[in-house]
Amino acid sequence: QVRLEESGGDSVQAGESLRLSCEASGYTRNHYCMGWFRQASGKQREGIAHIDNDGRTSYAESVKGRFTISKDSGKPTLTLQMNNLQPEDTARYYCAANYDRCWVYGLKMEHEYYYWGRGTQVTVSS
Repeated sequence: QVRLEESGGDSVQAGESLRLSCEASGYTRNHYCMGWFRQASGKQREGIAHIDNDGRTSYAESVKGRFTISKDSGKPTLTLQMNNLQPEDTARYYCAANYDRCWVYGLKMEHEYYYWGRGTQVTVSS
């Protein structure tokens, strides 16, 4: 079993930055896809950033150029650096992982991930 735990969510002003972390524990493996999703109140959950063990990444257009996903090889922590945050970035942010045959070529869908964290809240005020 795999456990994912997010941290780093906070309330910030527009233009500020936050760094989210996702700690993976349990039966993790070296071949993986990991990603960040977010869900704003009253909206569907959307995938915003993904990475695989070969370092391939993909981003939603809404965050491209502002957010950066990263994961150090051999370490269990996934991060999401979020710069120039805007009120529309307000959402609960979730970490997700897939340790089976998985590669990042473009954006990935929810059903492609098998493990999920409980999320961390990010609130951006204008």
